Amino acid sequence: MIHEIVMAGFGGQGVMLIGQLMTYGGMLANKQVSWIPSYGPEMRGGTANCSVIVSDEPIGAPIVSEPTAVIAMNLPSLDKFEPLLVPGGVLIINSSLIERKAKRDDIHVYYVAANDIAAELGNAKVANMVVLGALLEATAAVDSDSVLQAFAKMFAKKPELLSINQQALSQGAKNIKK
Repeated sequence: MIHEIVMAGFGGQGVMLIGQLMTYGGMLANKQVSWIPSYGPEMRGGTANCSVIVSDEPIGAPIVSEPTAVIAMNLPSLDKFEPLLVPGGVLIINSSLIERKAKRDDIHVYYVAANDIAAELGNAKVANMVVLGALLEATAAVDSDSVLQAFAKMFAKKPELLSINQQALSQGAKNIKK
């Protein structure tokens, strides 16, 4: 199975981090992976997205032109990437910041109030992990245990961050199970 994913939002929303975590988690689960970042003109506040491929087979090219899944953390990202999603693909919309509904009816759409859920957890910075948890649940591209293992390795000097991020992943997954 191959998952070609675009994660997109404003700079500073953590889309690069969740792309790296998913890629690293896939690698720890013995999958073939690729990650390509794309930044707008500014690091914080400008647009940012990354392309992630997770596959059981070797990856021919790291470019994602027809994603099987998209995370849209803001409206410009939804406008740009919704049309590219393959029919039957998965679209995760951050409904805390995006008021409009998806325009397509040939895809699986999940509205996740990521910023609101993160605020309820007590840390607004984990909104990215909420949508990542939703994506993992909706696609099964990588299991959450591998992503948490990757998180623990990447943030080994900050072990106190693991618990809140684990909660955020779990809350995002629960949002899909509803």
